[in-house]
Amino acid sequence: MRQGSHNPIGVFDSGIGGLTVLKALMAHLPHESTVYLGDTARVPYGTKSGEVVTRYSLKNAEFLLERGIKLLVVACNTASAAALPALEASLPVPVVGVIQPGASTALARTRGGGVGVIGTPGTIRSGAYQRALEAGGPRVRVKARACPLFVPLAEEGWTTGDVPLLTAREYLGDFARDGVDTLVLGCTHYPLLKGVIAEVVGPDVALVDSAEATAQAVAALLEAKGLLAPATGERPPSHDYFVTDVPERFMEVGARFLGRPITHAEQVDLKF
Repeated sequence: MRQGSHNPIGVFDSGIGGLTVLKALMAHLPHESTVYLGDTARVPYGTKSGEVVTRYSLKNAEFLLERGIKLLVVACNTASAAALPALEASLPVPVVGVIQPGASTALARTRGGGVGVIGTPGTIRSGAYQRALEAGGPRVRVKARACPLFVPLAEEGWTTGDVPLLTAREYLGDFARDGVDTLVLGCTHYPLLKGVIAEVVGPDVALVDSAEATAQAVAALLEAKGLLAPATGERPPSHDYFVTDVPERFMEVGARFLGRPITHAEQVDLKF
């Protein structure tokens, strides 16, 4: 199908977390239609090899291309770190990951060059954020840390109170003391914990939400390519959801991430 302004934006993630990216896209681009794919049968990606993550990512992209997308957003940090080059080389549509937009925003905001990044063990181990940030020049000092407990806390809805606050203190208590003035939330689950993270690191540390940064990058790219959906109201936007397993849990938990109800999610078999 020929890609035009009316075609949807495709978004994939290993599961539910990418819905925070979709939420930001809907807010920044309210006239755009979207197709979301959550690979819930194979979540998490962070424990798998880069080769396997790339294979899964290419299959996810193939599924979304069949639905006529005009641009692909890789909402998974692990897939952005491992598979972005392969996706860019093989797809006929623009591809946007979540790492470079988040890193670029952090580099623009840092005052003294101390930038922190937190994410899943797989994302931090990949070094993708660290490399993107260190490309900002010799003044940039990067402090990276994996915060694996933030993911189950977000999915269970434990985003306020003593448990997430104590967890955040354990992970992040030394960031401000070490001169970090900008902190990248390098996992799509972490925006749900923004309140306790901000409380721990303090008001002098700017938080960078990679989902927000990615939505801004997508908007700029669509405008540059003349692919923004018209704001005429002739064709109201549609939002379709597909998962590879347990659609009921996706709809229940995903509503917290998206900030609105998900009334239907279709289960599909991608035949890996």
